[in-house]
Amino acid sequence: MSMIQIQHLRKEYPNVTPLKDVCTEINKGDIISIIGPSGTGKSTLLRCLNQLEAPTSGKVIFEGEEITNPKCKMEKIRQKMGMVFQSFNLFSNLTIIENIMVGPMKLLKKSKQEAYETGLELLKRVGLAEKADNYPDELSGGQKQRVAIARAIAMKPDVLLFDEPTSALDPTMVGEVLQVIRSLAKEGMTMMIVTHEMKFARDVSTRVFYMDEGGIYEEGTPEEIFGSPKKERTRIFIKRLKQLPLIIDSTDFDFISYSSKLEIFGRDNMLHDKTVNNLMLIFEEAVKLGISAQDDVFPINVMTEISDTDGSVTLEATYGGKRYDPVSDGDELSSAIVKKCCHDISFKYEGGTNTFKCDVKRD
Repeated sequence: MSMIQIQHLRKEYPNVTPLKDVCTEINKGDIISIIGPSGTGKSTLLRCLNQLEAPTSGKVIFEGEEITNPKCKMEKIRQKMGMVFQSFNLFSNLTIIENIMVGPMKLLKKSKQEAYETGLELLKRVGLAEKADNYPDELSGGQKQRVAIARAIAMKPDVLLFDEPTSALDPTMVGEVLQVIRSLAKEGMTMMIVTHEMKFARDVSTRVFYMDEGGIYEEGTPEEIFGSPKKERTRIFIKRLKQLPLIIDSTDFDFISYSSKLEIFGRDNMLHDKTVNNLMLIFEEAVKLGISAQDDVFPINVMTEISDTDGSVTLEATYGGKRYDPVSDGDELSSAIVKKCCHDISFKYEGGTNTFKCDVKRD
């Protein structure tokens, strides 16, 4: 069941356009993690949904009502669309329980007693009942954020928007906030969460939006986005890859210069000396002595990647010509050296293109 429809949403600022053309639907019960590099419109998207930012163009339809229509009464919509900010936004002059009570009393017209009882129950739920009479300044960052979540839930929203709820927290406090969000996920709360916590996004989400190039660049299940992303920018972001591309366009390429670039790239990224040596040997034996010695193979595109996520190092070469696998078809000694330097080797030949890839041994 569609809860929110986003149609050609665009947001422009004087010097940048973070959202160019966003189209998607959010269904009841969805838990959507929104990930991507800084400055790609993740928070802007949430703020356009609850009209804290007015979209430049496009429509947002929430539960059948177009909330981008100027005649829409947003105060009523925001009661159903709760938001938790990275900076907590608690009232410093009110106690914790009063922070939670104020919305239900003023907007939902709850009695003081009813609001108090509900607030206390919610504080128990987030593990902070004993802090009911404290003021925000007496709480840690993680505790403040848990109160902010309780305050949002007190309005009984249909959907909760989380704008980087852990980004302002000390790393030791992140877990306590994520645990509260996990419990909401188990209860079936519809949520959209802008987050940099990749493991959390993978564990809790039903859908993941990767944002880049002014919109939702790729979306899918956590397994699809984190396990086998289809698009290059997504793959680089998920694996946090550092890359060194090299293009070889003739037999007489400057091997010493290229080999030096590989060595500097490895050492700049703190690879072990043995790993750097393995990388350079693979390049020499498989690429220089093997691939570049064949006919009609140029250009040879060599991509070396280092993952910040798991430390893996890969070298991939793509080239034309006839089918040529530098391991199975190459010189016996060179093949033996390449095998010794790799954990895993793959090769395919499709449509006149050879692709040789190896996972470099790390020591």
